[in-house]
Amino acid sequence: MKRSLIGRIWPNATAVVLFAGFVFPVYWMFATAFKPTGDIIADDPVWFPTHATLSHFEKAVDADHFWTLVLNSVTVTVLSVLFSLVIALFAAFALTRMRFRGRRGLIVTFMLAQMAPWEVMIIAIYMLVRDNDMLDSLVPLTVFYTMMVLPLTILTLRGYVAAVPKELEESAMVDGCTRFQAFVKVIFPLLAPGLMATSLFGFVTAWNEFPLVLILNKDVEKQTLPLWLSQFQTAFGDDWGATMAASSLFALPILILFIFLQRKAVSGLTDGAVKG
Repeated sequence: MKRSLIGRIWPNATAVVLFAGFVFPVYWMFATAFKPTGDIIADDPVWFPTHATLSHFEKAVDADHFWTLVLNSVTVTVLSVLFSLVIALFAAFALTRMRFRGRRGLIVTFMLAQMAPWEVMIIAIYMLVRDNDMLDSLVPLTVFYTMMVLPLTILTLRGYVAAVPKELEESAMVDGCTRFQAFVKVIFPLLAPGLMATSLFGFVTAWNEFPLVLILNKDVEKQTLPLWLSQFQTAFGDDWGATMAASSLFALPILILFIFLQRKAVSGLTDGAVKG
């Protein structure tokens, strides 16, 4: 009985400690964003904002180029996710349903690409973009963000395609569908969990990416929110309220997306990892 009780207590206690450790910084960021300046700089920490204020958010939103950078971030993030999903869908189908020479080597290449640190290639990427006269443009960012999330997207969706019985696809083709129609009508609807999981991963990766935009885009109006956030404190000094408000605005889209997709995302990553 005692062993059974201890066996139940320590995993739950560990989970509570880890939950508090991960959630508290996020709570403190949002709480600080709503606190008056007097509560932020007080000697004794104010755990709960007694008089919430939106002045810090107004200061962050009114910063120079804020809405331009929001549009830039949304554009490159959404486009890179969409492009990676479209390419990965057809690549996963080809790797699963078709047999061709070099197939296994191609799969291993995708795995190695997923593990490769992109930071070591920044100089080569910069020279490539510079030689093509595409600095200070959103196009290279979109292309390279797509390449960043593509390997995991392909590997995850490959597991889902492999889990769909071939008989369903063959039945649709017997009924008069072409191979493409069978893919769209039979396989594609069954890939929803995998699509959600990889979309969330791609969104987080592209939304948070910092080194590439720092190197490639020197024009302020062609930058994205991560770089703006890194320079926010420099522009506003030690205004921690405005800094935390800016950080909260930056993190809000990811939190909202994760809340809506968390169940599908977790099951999508685990199912796609063990199937096929």
